[in-house]
Amino acid sequence: MTTSNQAAAPAGRGLEGVHPNRLFVASCMSLIATAICFAVIGDIMGTLKTQFILTNEQVGWIGGAALWGFTISIFVLGPLCDALGMRNLMRFAFLCHLAGVIIMVAATGFWMLFIGALVLALGNGTVEAACNPLVATIYPDRKTQKLNQFHMWFPGGIVLGGLAAYAIGRVDPSLWQLKLAVILVPTAIYGILFAGQKFPLTERVQSGVSFGGMVAETFGRPLFLVLLFCMMITASLELGPGRWVPAVLEAGGIAGILVLCYINGLMAILRYFAGPVVHRLSNTGVLLISSVLAGVGLLGLSYSTTTAMAFATATVFALGVCYFWPTMLGTVAERVPKGGALALALMGGIGMAAVGLVTSPQMGKVADRYLHQELVQKQEQTRKVLAAIVADFPGEAAKAPNDVVRREITEAAKAAADVLARASAGELPQGDTANALRAAIRAAGESKAAKEAKALLLPADNHGGLMSFRYVAPFAIVLVVVFGVLYIRDRAAGIPSAGS
Repeated sequence: MTTSNQAAAPAGRGLEGVHPNRLFVASCMSLIATAICFAVIGDIMGTLKTQFILTNEQVGWIGGAALWGFTISIFVLGPLCDALGMRNLMRFAFLCHLAGVIIMVAATGFWMLFIGALVLALGNGTVEAACNPLVATIYPDRKTQKLNQFHMWFPGGIVLGGLAAYAIGRVDPSLWQLKLAVILVPTAIYGILFAGQKFPLTERVQSGVSFGGMVAETFGRPLFLVLLFCMMITASLELGPGRWVPAVLEAGGIAGILVLCYINGLMAILRYFAGPVVHRLSNTGVLLISSVLAGVGLLGLSYSTTTAMAFATATVFALGVCYFWPTMLGTVAERVPKGGALALALMGGIGMAAVGLVTSPQMGKVADRYLHQELVQKQEQTRKVLAAIVADFPGEAAKAPNDVVRREITEAAKAAADVLARASAGELPQGDTANALRAAIRAAGESKAAKEAKALLLPADNHGGLMSFRYVAPFAIVLVVVFGVLYIRDRAAGIPSAGS
């Protein structure tokens, strides 16, 4: 791939005056911005949880908003891609990436974080709504291969964003705003690359297919409806756990962001060389094998308690999920060609909706439930730590350097006292117990009581997160059945593999 302008494409293909290489590179940069959003928000989830005293479920909603907001824009703008024009869609994506970062950096609580993540996701969905049909249009004879190479920059961007976040975290773990600012770098680059460029008409428009014909083709194909259902599961397997890998593993003492970078680096390499793989196995063959590996890898990851085990199981998981998203889109582009931007938008949108509205929040709820079970099992220790916070924090407040810190310490002590008071009449309250420990860690992290709170909370947080992985993994069985049937049907019908 080169960043130099390619000569205008030959006439007769609807690409007169268009520079495919520059548009492709700009599209890749916009996907890198999207991926960095994913990596950075995943990396800062643990920090936000402590900084703003949020539950796993609330953090799951923030992480989920960064996904299902994608659905809003892709469902609304995807079908209107032809009417609005891909140029205008990319302008909107640029504004969303810029505004989303500003809102999150200026956040004072859950709702601003949620809205900022949602605005970023609107930009991410717009990138998908515009760039998928753009790539399919400028490379009509190599759709699956070029969509895989385009989508290699999603995991590739996660590696770049993850490494940047890791480096910033090594300097100061509290600099989550600076991590978000990294999103603006590829945003500025793709804005410059797209500026002044001519965009082609979509393949559907060039073929003379009407909007009504596009709708009829999309919803009239049973195969498309099956793939739409499968997209919810493939996206959940790939992106649901991906949101939680850094926070969950780091709670267990493993460098989770590096594991996430490793997973996505491997995915990027494999996607770049997708052509020969798809040519040899066919789309449905690739999806079948991917489903087996994804389920086994995620199940193994849910039992990872050491760095070596985490990287080993992450390898299997990466091999499984790497081809899911682009191959699903490539299959639709090839087998439902008249579905155009609508079919591609629905695929991407339903995948993100499933993850953002269901998978990510539900994983957070599962994590909260098992976290609390761990604290209840260690109830005597939990009560002692809370009592130590109540007893020691007034002295910590007296030593506070300013009124803001003093108020935080006082509020943390009050939260711990409230939990103990409620627990005296029954069990420890779910959610509030963990939040009281988080408040203590945030307010006076160097105190003895806060260190005891951290030693108690992190293993429980890790256990809850790993259990959430274990709940998602079995859904791969459904994919194995569906893709197995489709693969056998394709073989019987003599349907050839996608050319590279």
